[in-house]
Amino acid sequence: MRHPKAVLFAGEKPFPLLPAVDHYAGSEKLMRKALQLQNELGPIFDITCDCEDGAHAGAEREHAEMVAALIMSGDNRFNRVGVRIHDVTHAHWRKDLEILVGGAGNRLPFITLPKPCSASDVEVQIEALQEIEQHFGVDRRIPVHVLIETHGALREVWEIAALPRVESLDFGLMDFVSGHHGAIPGSAMRSPGQFEHPLVARAKCEISATALASGVVPTHNVTTELKDLGFIRNDARRARTEFGFLRMWSIHPNQILPIIDAMRPDFSEVQAAAEILIAAQNKDWGPTQHAGKLHDRASYRYYWELLERAHVTGMEIPEEAKSRFFA
Repeated sequence: MRHPKAVLFAGEKPFPLLPAVDHYAGSEKLMRKALQLQNELGPIFDITCDCEDGAHAGAEREHAEMVAALIMSGDNRFNRVGVRIHDVTHAHWRKDLEILVGGAGNRLPFITLPKPCSASDVEVQIEALQEIEQHFGVDRRIPVHVLIETHGALREVWEIAALPRVESLDFGLMDFVSGHHGAIPGSAMRSPGQFEHPLVARAKCEISATALASGVVPTHNVTTELKDLGFIRNDARRARTEFGFLRMWSIHPNQILPIIDAMRPDFSEVQAAAEILIAAQNKDWGPTQHAGKLHDRASYRYYWELLERAHVTGMEIPEEAKSRFFA
């Protein structure tokens, strides 16, 4: 029986399947703590080792070398530890790439590019990444995640999303608000203002709509709440249901599970998806009926992506579907 990946994406670009949380850590201590939690929970969240804000000025090389060694260590069991490098105006950004790709390129799931002011800024770093991969004999195309946090990047977000290797568009709320020179109040950096201020809501809608139309994952900014799990969960729920974001940053371990909970598909849909896909596979992906409704490859694609998201967020999936599609 043919697997849905072999049938439903023939001739099309498959939508990236990424965990619902991108957890940021800036110091070696916090990176190791995040790795320990990832090993306990499984690869239901990514870790991003921050070589931008996390690196002390003047110690960029040492910080990047530490991150490369950590990615290559035995503690990195799932190869879901990415990096954020310096922006294109920083003197060390290319050296970041050389150290990280040269030392850990075969195990890097993604590289995050911060603060571009245009699509050409992103192109410069992607072209350098390609050159450095070739130089070090890295036989793969490392995906990039792009932070949309400047006026220029938002203006050219469609061009950025269309660039090769771009896998995620991430909204940088704090820098975006700061870039308005006080025209947007500080209350828009936190809830409920971050969802209600028109200029911020417009940016979120543009980023999410662009990403989803371009086959790229839209990733939401952090929530500043660290302790109130219900508040964190509600921020993630609003990002998912009101703005269409499929992934969200975390900056504290307390935030990881509430965000995952909010980003998971509805369980009743997961059950239906399993039943529909099993019946479709039995029919070799011809039309079928489920609960009195007709389904074909157009709806199969929806239910397959939903089932994949359920799997990657650690939801319970019916055993037969698990053995057929995820064994």
